[in-house]
Amino acid sequence: MKTANRVVVVTGAGNGIGKAVSQGFAAEEACVIVADMDGEAGERQAEALRQAGGKALFIRTDVRREADIVALMEKAEAAFGTVDVLINNAGVSRWKTVYELSADEWDDVLFTNLRGAFLCAREAAKRMRSNPNGGAIVNIASTRSIMSEPNSEAYAASKGGLVALTHALAVSLGPDRIRVNCISPGWIENGPYEALREADHAQHPAGRVGKPDDIARACLYLADARNDFLTGSHLVIDGGMTRKMIYEP
Repeated sequence: MKTANRVVVVTGAGNGIGKAVSQGFAAEEACVIVADMDGEAGERQAEALRQAGGKALFIRTDVRREADIVALMEKAEAAFGTVDVLINNAGVSRWKTVYELSADEWDDVLFTNLRGAFLCAREAAKRMRSNPNGGAIVNIASTRSIMSEPNSEAYAASKGGLVALTHALAVSLGPDRIRVNCISPGWIENGPYEALREADHAQHPAGRVGKPDDIARACLYLADARNDFLTGSHLVIDGGMTRKMIYEP
């Protein structure tokens, strides 16, 4: 995948999809920055990558704080010389009714999922534009950007905004050879996979619920410098679930 020695920043890398993404890049011999606000989980993941023979550094980062993001990219550059790839994965949700969701809770979701992604992209791009091959940014959105469940307004708005931010950044950063793409995961199971029911798998035309590694492999593909004709794209990885018509008898 041509990622050896490339410097990859993964936000929200201490758990779930971000953890799998960091493992995927480390296995391809990239230098991985594990960014997470959970110090224990982040340091544990960075140490696991190092124990497996990878090059990894944990940097505690709260993506709601601009100063943290500026420091993240400065420390990544100081440690490894540049930033080649950014995976904007950090995110939160609030499942409350329209009548109960507070303005502060709305702001927290938008600040984390959308504003944080923009600021990370801005600061990473400042380094990428000096690279001979530019760089790659992958935003992790959600199928909630194109469909909804009740009581998901803040989350859906943030992920829909992230899809739009992707194509805007792709156009703006294209002249600097920085590609920007987006992945919308569907049902990706972070818990015990064996606990899933057959009915859960049957909802998907692909025949199974997704795994974090499904998203990690897509990130590797989108970050591959050989795929330099791929930018501004929105890749839905959901086992076909959002294409399946559902009728109730």
